[in-house]
Amino acid sequence: MSDETQPETQRDAERETRPICSAKGCRTAAVWVLAWNNPKLHTPERRKTWLACDEHREHLSQFLGVRGFLKDVVTLAEWEARGA
Repeated sequence: MSDETQPETQRDAERETRPICSAKGCRTAAVWVLAWNNPKLHTPERRKTWLACDEHREHLSQFLGVRGFLKDVVTLAEWEARGA
């Protein structure tokens, strides 16, 4: 069944359960996982995650990177396959 032919409530439920981009105000489906940690707060092996769409991946990566927090950027599919 295509998205246009599904009942509105079913489409809304699917939108609410899919991972979305962490950028402020963005509701686009996430494609990337940005794994990070703040060494002042977290143990070295601890990973926090932000999700990103294609449009916001670079911006969010730069934000974390200039602070020295960014540890890894992988596709959401790869992250889920790792079981992380």
